Amino acid sequence: MPSIVAAPYDYSFPAGKLALIVIDMQRDFVEEGGFGSALGNDVRPLQAIVPTVARLIAGFRAAGLPVIHTREGHKPDLSDCPPSKRARGQMPGSGSLTIGDAGPMGRILVDGEPGNDLVPELAALPGEIVLLKPGKGAFYATPLQEILQKLGIGHLIFAGVTTEVCVQTTMREANDRGYECLLAEDATESYFPEFKAATIAMIRAQGGIVGWTAPVEAVLRGLA
Repeated sequence: MPSIVAAPYDYSFPAGKLALIVIDMQRDFVEEGGFGSALGNDVRPLQAIVPTVARLIAGFRAAGLPVIHTREGHKPDLSDCPPSKRARGQMPGSGSLTIGDAGPMGRILVDGEPGNDLVPELAALPGEIVLLKPGKGAFYATPLQEILQKLGIGHLIFAGVTTEVCVQTTMREANDRGYECLLAEDATESYFPEFKAATIAMIRAQGGIVGWTAPVEAVLRGLA
């Protein structure tokens, strides 16, 4: 069985039964002038992982393994956005911008707006799945579970942003559903470095209570 050198111990997976899930590498979170930077965050650490995420995606494509992309976003009428989520989205210094408001790249976290697109360097290829998710986790109110079951996938590699919010939430959702999960350490990032470090520690604590972590180079060697 193929394996990846990982922490807290090697991660094994059945050949051909591994998928990559790339979480929310969308313009509003990653690019200067997007919603993330409008909230006062430094987006440069998120921008810095784009080439690494691209290498990871390329490795999965070359291996003929599924790549699934997610975008956090809502319907234009916001019928799938709870009022509590809109209220908590307001940040001091942002001019009270929140979900659905007109932001620097169109309406914030609304499907079809420029800011909700994936960054061009990580655009999905024809035939690759792109899931619009209204929550933090990629299983909530999406067909992800059914897609993975149809593909016969039980092992998942994760990349994307932010590490402590949407990435970790999805990993925990997957863990509860019986999937074996690994986080690509240098293909994920946070606006807060200490949050990323804490999340990685939590994931692999107690013998991998949520899953495994490994650098992209180790993942690619395992695929090869």
